[in-house]
Amino acid sequence: MGNRSMFVGLDVHKETIDVSIAEGARDGEVRHYGVIASDLEPLDNVVRALRAPDRRLHFVYEAGPCGFGIYRHLTKRGEDCVVVSPSMIPKRSGDRVKTDRRDSQMLARLHRAGELRAIYVPDDTDEAMRDLVRAREDAVVVGTQAKCRLKAFLLRQGRRYPGREGWTLPYRRWLTDLSFPTAAQHITLQEYRDTIDETERRIERVTEQLRQLAPTWRWAPVVAALQALRGVSFITAVALVAELGDLTRFGHPRELMAYLGLVPSEYSSGPSVRRGAITKRAIPTPAGCWRKRRGHIRGFRGLGASMRIVRRRCRRSCATSRGRPNSD
Repeated sequence: MGNRSMFVGLDVHKETIDVSIAEGARDGEVRHYGVIASDLEPLDNVVRALRAPDRRLHFVYEAGPCGFGIYRHLTKRGEDCVVVSPSMIPKRSGDRVKTDRRDSQMLARLHRAGELRAIYVPDDTDEAMRDLVRAREDAVVVGTQAKCRLKAFLLRQGRRYPGREGWTLPYRRWLTDLSFPTAAQHITLQEYRDTIDETERRIERVTEQLRQLAPTWRWAPVVAALQALRGVSFITAVALVAELGDLTRFGHPRELMAYLGLVPSEYSSGPSVRRGAITKRAIPTPAGCWRKRRGHIRGFRGLGASMRIVRRRCRRSCATSRGRPNSD
């Protein structure tokens, strides 16, 4: 007798995990197993309780703020586990009741039906590099907000820079020479300037750390290959690779463009064909980096040639690295 399958849906939260199970048969029972603490030890207890000599467990849960710790823990112990994107889970438009229990049952049922597609899960090193890239992106956002607040303060006070606006050296000298009738206004200006200076130093620190860590990263050849594209700097290249991970999982540039959300949306029916703006389905960082350079990267033909070079270097990097990352 072959192994029987059991599909386990996990609705993961910060404090709890709702567990539901679906028997392998198409008409098998789908039931709520229980609620456990959001910790690895209670999860191990569930695995031991469900495991049987002739049974194969298949776990699934949604990607979320709790990360990929459960996925890595289960796969390290030989269990089959996938992580799915919440936006790609089929949902009935008429369903108006949402609970953790129903969510876990839905995950188990859809996983049994084969309606869920696993997302790419980076390994520990790749995820650490991605966290550093996102820390720099957060610092850039904070710096932009600080500059906007300073400019809004100056506009309220009727102070306008006579030259070309921009955070150039002459503009900074003009900020230094500003004077106000009250001490409170002087303090306000100085606090805004100090915030901007600290944020810029933070960006420089993180950027330097990226430059030091990138050469030892297994995707360093891919980062170097992307910089061969016109208009792609080191920061753009390392951000794209950190967010996209293993580029060899894309068989064609069209698949990469679809993943990034750079393909046109479409709503067609019968003889009517309607195409709209790009879908922007991807997370902001890689799609934003790529869209900023779309004026420098013309058409799929040139991009296809560049992607072939990048994919060859990806394969070489995979061959020389110890472990190959997971793919979709």
